[in-house]
Amino acid sequence: MSEDLTKGSVARSLLSFTIPLVLSGLLQQLFNWVDAFIVGNVNGELALAGIGATSSIYNLFITVITGFTAGLSVLTAQQYGRGERERISGTLSSFSVILTLFFLLVATLGIIFIDGILHLMDTPENIFSSAAGYLRIILIGIPFLALYNTYSAILRGLGNSRAPFVAVLISSVANVVLDLVFVILFGLGASGAAAATVIAQAAMTVFIVIYAHIRYPILHFSFIKKDSLHKGLSFGLPPALQSGASSIGNVILQQFMNGFGEKTVAAITTSYRVDTVILLPITNLGSGIATVAAQNIGAGNEQRARKVLRVGMLMMAAVSIILTLVVLLFGAPLIALFGLSSDTVEIGRSFFHGIAPFYIVFGLSMAVRGYLEGTGDMLFSALAGISFLVLRIICSYALEDYFGNMVIAYAEAIAWVFLLIIVSLRYRMRRLNQKALWK
Repeated sequence: MSEDLTKGSVARSLLSFTIPLVLSGLLQQLFNWVDAFIVGNVNGELALAGIGATSSIYNLFITVITGFTAGLSVLTAQQYGRGERERISGTLSSFSVILTLFFLLVATLGIIFIDGILHLMDTPENIFSSAAGYLRIILIGIPFLALYNTYSAILRGLGNSRAPFVAVLISSVANVVLDLVFVILFGLGASGAAAATVIAQAAMTVFIVIYAHIRYPILHFSFIKKDSLHKGLSFGLPPALQSGASSIGNVILQQFMNGFGEKTVAAITTSYRVDTVILLPITNLGSGIATVAAQNIGAGNEQRARKVLRVGMLMMAAVSIILTLVVLLFGAPLIALFGLSSDTVEIGRSFFHGIAPFYIVFGLSMAVRGYLEGTGDMLFSALAGISFLVLRIICSYALEDYFGNMVIAYAEAIAWVFLLIIVSLRYRMRRLNQKALWK
């Protein structure tokens, strides 16, 4: 059921909304973890590196979908705060159709041109076959994810982060069972892991669509509406373009990383699997700040929205410090579980020691950026994200001689510092402009 986030304790609202998001994110990452864990231990390090080498391509599609639908979630939250219930149905109907069809086309083109894409990325020959087989199947699930994320975003805008968690829980269980069957029992390797993930994603999508239509009369399907398209595009396109640019940048960085050899590819891509999971409380708390602030902005309660940021930053600082300690203590043992050699694990350990001290910088930047998105400042957030990426790429190439294969960690840390500075300046400028208007 939906939840009014404009009343009661701000801390309670953030926690009750964010905890299911974190759990959902953990389970979604479990898709990749289970794939990598089973394939790495059953088929070896080269097969694992093959899956890792496809991550930046696959994430290109995923991040565009999640970026666009994150904008729809903020729009829905503002509409809910203003009491504009009828507009929410138009948003859901319009973009569930458009995004599903668009990403069906994108996935098809991706499957057709897989070999060319992998060659452009300088994928090592000894992992090329494994990478192509995995990617060719995993892309089939992209249209399902487009539809799922559209429904999930609308539900989050209504204050309901629990239903998406249940959907992901169902798919995670299915994914684990199918991985065991396809990879271990049938011996299908990376391709079997990809098939298991696609089937699980389809189950997740079917559940969320049925749930939304049964529980929410305002989410019953209607015709595509012109005004819903215009408003949805204004909120969804900036974060989608930023996410797409970021993923293209990650493809460039993947190509850069491939130049260090298969051990670094296996170590860093596996480390990023752990790093992504460790950072979920930070990224999802940032999303929680955006949604809670958006409902309050929609309700005209800007003072409470600013309190959401203040409380959120305190929570973010505490969470970031805890996560830094966790990854420093347990990061290397975790990546060792994926069947990597001791030399490869040491590369991963060095990566964590380089990046983890900057988690608090990342966390605070996500808090401020989440608030700005909640106010509807989507274009600036997108431009900030693109600037972050450009700086990260420049630093990676410029500082390679100083840091070697660890430049990937230090370049990202430098870019996080830059991101915190520019989002903080943007927030300060908005506050000064508001005060000037009141005088």
